[in-house]
Amino acid sequence: MAERASNKAPDEASGRAPGPDGASTGGSGRAPGSTRRRSERARRAIYDAALALVGEVGYARTTIEGIAARAGVGKQTIYRWWPSRAAVLLEAFLDLAEQAAGEADGGAGIDEIPDTGDLEADLKLVLRATVDEMNNPKYEVPSRALAAEGIVDAELGAEMARKMLEPQLRLYMGRLAAARPVEGVRRGLDLRIALELLVGPLAHRWLLRTAPLTHEYADTVVEYALYGLAPRG
Repeated sequence: MAERASNKAPDEASGRAPGPDGASTGGSGRAPGSTRRRSERARRAIYDAALALVGEVGYARTTIEGIAARAGVGKQTIYRWWPSRAAVLLEAFLDLAEQAAGEADGGAGIDEIPDTGDLEADLKLVLRATVDEMNNPKYEVPSRALAAEGIVDAELGAEMARKMLEPQLRLYMGRLAAARPVEGVRRGLDLRIALELLVGPLAHRWLLRTAPLTHEYADTVVEYALYGLAPRG
C-alpha cells in the first residue's frame, strides 16, 4: 500500500543519469528502448540484491559493495543514484510492497479500505492482513532494518514516514471519515488519534516483540478501539 517510488535507474553504460523518458542524456548512441531496458534490469538487480543480503547477513553487514557485487553492477552506479545503503533498501522495499499490493488486488493496487457498511468487520479484515505481512520474513526483515536505521537517521526516518506510513494511514482515515453513525463512530473525532488506536498497538508489539502478533490480537485491538474498555451492555 505504499506510494510508488521514483524508479528511474542510471545509465550504467554511459555513466550519465537517464533523462525523463529513461533514455540517456548523453550521446552513447544506444536506442532509447535499449537503454531503458538495461536501466530497468540494473535497477531490478540492485533491489533484489539489497533485499537478499539483508535477509542473509543482516543490515549491519550489508554494504554498497556487497549489493553491487550481488547485482553485477559497479558500486559507482549505486552511489550515482542513491546516497546510502538505507536509501537503496527503502526504495527496494517500497517496490516490493507495491508489487505485493498489486498482486493482492489483481494488479490494480489498493487505494481504499473496504466499506461494506460494517466498520468492525472491515477493520478486522485489514488488520489481519497487516499482521500477516508483519509476520512474513519477506517483509519483516527489511522492515526491521529500516525501522532501526530510521531511529538514528532522522532524514531517513522522515522519508520512511512520508513514503511508507502516511499513504497507509490515509486509508484508515478515509474509512473512519466515511463511517456512518450506525457504525458507532461519532462525529468530530480526531481521526489521526483514532487510527493510531488501531495501528499503534500492532506496531508496538511487532517492534518490541512483547508478544506474538495474531489474528485474534488484531480483532481485539479493533474491538477495544471501537468500544473502549467500559462494560458493554
